Amino acid sequence: MFFEKNEEKSSMEQEIFEQAEILEHLLNTHINDNNYILFDVPTDIQKVVLVASGSSYHCARYAADLFGNIADIEARAMYSSEFLLKSAVPHDNDILYVFITQSGETTDTNKALNRAKEFGVRTLCITNKKGSTIWQSSDFQIDCHAGEEKSIAATKSLTTQMLCCTLLVLKYAAIKDIDITDYIIQLKTLPEIIKKTYELQPEINKMAKFLHKFKNLVITADGISYALAKEASLKIKETSYINVIAMILGEFMHGHVAVLNNKFPLIYITEGDLSYTAIKNLNKIKEDYNPSICIIGNSNEKVETEYNINIDCESEIVKSFCIIVISQLLALEIAKLLGRNVDKPKGLHKVVV
Repeated sequence: MFFEKNEEKSSMEQEIFEQAEILEHLLNTHINDNNYILFDVPTDIQKVVLVASGSSYHCARYAADLFGNIADIEARAMYSSEFLLKSAVPHDNDILYVFITQSGETTDTNKALNRAKEFGVRTLCITNKKGSTIWQSSDFQIDCHAGEEKSIAATKSLTTQMLCCTLLVLKYAAIKDIDITDYIIQLKTLPEIIKKTYELQPEINKMAKFLHKFKNLVITADGISYALAKEASLKIKETSYINVIAMILGEFMHGHVAVLNNKFPLIYITEGDLSYTAIKNLNKIKEDYNPSICIIGNSNEKVETEYNINIDCESEIVKSFCIIVISQLLALEIAKLLGRNVDKPKGLHKVVV
């Protein structure tokens, strides 16, 4: 079923290019011919708390916004380690706790689940490993079907988590009698649009050749794209060892923007069109600090950019997946230019399943 392995390429690169086929398999597994989502979930839920670490947290952050935007359900994302430090946690009867972990063996995420269960709340896990510790401990389970992921940097495990979370949101929207037909139709285009995203690699390589010369980068975004910016930041940091910060653009304007006195590029990520406020802030930054501005997503003629990587896509949800793949390829190309071992970054380890 999956992409045929090429021993000359890194595991990270191979796993990036497996994603279109894996996401198609996941859609076919979790959606039946009547567009019914085949998840077993509790139906009387009014609030959701998503708990995770690393890339899985960025998925949780993305999903929290989707819950509010699509299903009209209050949701929040928390780091597993942060959750463990809370003296009090929400534990009403209408709350569902969702724990996201690739391996199912992430220590702080499993500890967080055990703490949540002490309060008697219902728990659901999204993981790539049936029978793992978190799978056995959760009340409800969703299998990511990502296959073995060898590279330390999460790629296919992240996009499958994102798709499972998106389907979970749509499941709850359907429970509330919200029509999800258009969303399902859009998601079924995902594999083909991801394949088209792969074709952007030459453009991504040009942007990487520009960015790899800098020791510092800043990635900004607004709204739901902030989760995508945090993931892009992590991917570059863990594979290239470049110091990258990710911030909401509006907040970046409050003092943090002064770091651009050190003269390095700013990247802006957006799954939709640039808002009036984003255009205003980016132009203010250009006027005051004159950094090179790169945009991943839709650009605008009112903003002067050094590079713009984009793919035409009407669905902002599908576009989010494309942006993640672009970010993965950008991190890969930067790391290759710097001579890094992308599969085994120094000092990092991973539970592989």
